[in-house]
Order: sequence, then C-alpha cells, then structure tokens
Amino acid sequence: MLKTFSITDIGRKRKQNQDYVFTSQRAIGNLPNLFIVADGMGGHKAGEYASKYTVETICNCIERSFEKNPTLILQKAIELANTHIRKRASEDVSLEGMGTTVVAATCLGKYLQVANVGDSRLYIVNKEIRQITRDHSKVEELVRVGVLDREAARNHPEKNIITRAVGANDEVEADFFTVELAEGDIVLMCSDGLTNMLEDEEIRDILNGEGELEEKARKLIEAANVHGGKDNIAVILIEPLA
Repeated sequence: MLKTFSITDIGRKRKQNQDYVFTSQRAIGNLPNLFIVADGMGGHKAGEYASKYTVETICNCIERSFEKNPTLILQKAIELANTHIRKRASEDVSLEGMGTTVVAATCLGKYLQVANVGDSRLYIVNKEIRQITRDHSKVEELVRVGVLDREAARNHPEKNIITRAVGANDEVEADFFTVELAEGDIVLMCSDGLTNMLEDEEIRDILNGEGELEEKARKLIEAANVHGGKDNIAVILIEPLA
C-alpha cells in the first residue's frame, strides 16, 4: 500500500507550465505502480508538448512490455520516448529542439527502482534528506571533479544547462538506482523549479512537519513561490505503508 499526492504549479514568472507529472498506484503493464516527473524544454509550447508526450509514450510502452525486469522496462520505455520525440521534432518545425527531463520510479515492496535523465530529482526524506538521483548538468560535472563546491554550484549562472535530456540526441542514457525503503521514509520526486528555490534542509523541514501528504506538497509549492517561483514546480510525494 502507498499514500501519494502529486501537484504542479506554473510558478510566478513563466507563462506556460512545461512540467508534467504522472502517478498510478495501480499496475501499468508488469510494473505494480508508476510515478513520473518530466520537465520540458523548448520554444513556444514545445516544452509543454515534450514533457506530456514523453510521459504518455513511456506509459504506453510499459503497458505493452513483456519484460519482467523493472530496470529494462523503464530503460526501453525511455529509449522509445526519445526516438518518438526526435521524430516529432523533425516533422514539425515548431517543435524543433524540444526535450525533457524524466525521473521515474516504481515501488516494489520495500524497494524503489528509479530511472533518471536530466536534473529533475528523487529524494528519500526521513530524519535526514538524501538525494538519490544525480543531476545530468554542466555544473554537477564541475562539482564531481572538484572544480566547484556545492554552495558555488547552487548560484552558478550555468546551473540550468543540462547534459542529458530525452530528445536531445539520437540516443539517450538514463541512470538507474535501487533504494531500500525504511519505515518513516517519504519519497520526493520534483523538478528543478522546487530545488532551485529551496535548500534541501528547507524541504526536509516541511516534509517532517505536521500535515498529510497533500498539505506538505502544497507547502513545498508555496515556499518555492515565496522564494521567487522563477520556474514551473512539480512535486510527487510517496509514503510507503506497511
């Protein structure tokens, strides 16, 4: 059993919401449940189209898949979405250059299987907050090789330049993670519209505060907007139940 809540918000600066979320506590194909955050990019309407179309393609592929291994199911679905996005962009000049991040997860008993492309994130929050995914971004690469520290990276002018996205290249490479869940864990999936506005500790404090999942999710959105709301914001919260 799972408790979940999802929400997106346009923020305070953007004219369109290019974030898209999908949640299903029911089985999709051979996956017992499925959760996805996608943050689209591109010109007028292209980013909005990319995120929605990518999520729909992933869901359709998973629904039809005969694979049993959850990693392979997610991998093939993301690869197919990449192919479809590239094809659509080549057919319609208004969609040229579109792409999207994707972070997807499925809960398999006490384990969470995660796939990630781009800089949308998945965290496990309990007494501490732990980022499971690794950003595919130019700045994150500089942090990994020791050129930048975390504090400098947070305010770096190129922090939003991502190095991987669905639709960016003919082939896409996703990262995969398997996480064992513990009692009291809350899974947070989000776009960078949240994490660029709030420090990890602020997110942790909200999720450890009073209220049901819906209230906590809305508090995250409100806090991101109070801090400037410079981008669209997407949040999925998952609470595994014993």
